[in-house]
Amino acid sequence: MIVDNGLNHIADQMLTAPTEASMGYMAIGTGLTAEAAADTTLETENFRKALTSKTRTGNKVTYVSSFGSGEGSGNITELALFNAATLGSMLNRIVFAAKNKGISDTLEFTVEHTYQRPV
Repeated sequence: MIVDNGLNHIADQMLTAPTEASMGYMAIGTGLTAEAAADTTLETENFRKALTSKTRTGNKVTYVSSFGSGEGSGNITELALFNAATLGSMLNRIVFAAKNKGISDTLEFTVEHTYQRPV
């Protein structure tokens, strides 16, 4: 879900001189509460790091982050995109079935946002 702050961030990025940094970080966590439009943080953030890649093809933006050895562990159940290494604006929040990540495991997430008119 793109959260309220995320919608504000998208509008900001359309300015000639945006006031906010672009999205450049992904965070993972262990929270279980469903996404809500008013969310501003993950429920239980476990680790945050710079994106591995961010690309655009047409109306689709793809964000990728790979969490390696020592970068978060446990039953990962939520993720979000941010524009800062700490705090910052959160674009979205996604809650999903647990992905178990051991301390020495690598886990890669890909988030795709497609911008289109309602059908």
